[in-house]
Amino acid sequence: MLWITFLIGLVLTLWAQYRVRSNFKRWSKVEARSGLTGAEVARRILDMNGLSHVPVEPVRGVLSDHYDPTVRAVRLSEPVYSSSSIAAISVAAHECGHALQHKEDYGALVLRHRMVPVLNFTSGLAPWLLMAGIFLRATGLTLVGLIFFSLTVLFHLVTLPVEFNASARAKEIMIRQGFVTPGEETGVNRVLGAAAFTYVAGALVALLELLRFILIFLGQQNDD
Repeated sequence: MLWITFLIGLVLTLWAQYRVRSNFKRWSKVEARSGLTGAEVARRILDMNGLSHVPVEPVRGVLSDHYDPTVRAVRLSEPVYSSSSIAAISVAAHECGHALQHKEDYGALVLRHRMVPVLNFTSGLAPWLLMAGIFLRATGLTLVGLIFFSLTVLFHLVTLPVEFNASARAKEIMIRQGFVTPGEETGVNRVLGAAAFTYVAGALVALLELLRFILIFLGQQNDD
């Protein structure tokens, strides 16, 4: 059972990575009819929603796009910032979705932000506590490690509505404002759908890991 959960988690992770990269690569070759770049789409979305003070900044890397809530900035990777492809404007709009969530104090986003300081402490300790508890056969340490790791799993679960909501906002705005035509919606759905799947896969992998540690803990108790 322990090896099965590990293998399932590995397959899910690899499949999610493949989907997001292949879809991004495919739709990066398809230019949006609007001709707008990722940076231009992001700037327009932010401005029309009263967020003209939020900068749109280029950042190095591929698929390194993110919204930084600490300084309220949308950061777009180089292939997204200056490209007018379907993939680029979809990703840019998605990151702006997070900025809109921040402005409106979207519940799941607020909860995720509040969990970060706690996770900065617990996520680093959880693996060490679990390893120590397993190798030393100390059920107390294993239990504390399980509790700490459970918070990481909860963070993954809270992240899901945040990401799905940001994508829904992005698609609605892009269609309403004419950034994409009805015929281009398929590309938007593929790019954002693949990105969302990475978070689903991450949550499932975390749940499987939690199940694996719970089974180890129960085994320790039975041995005692």
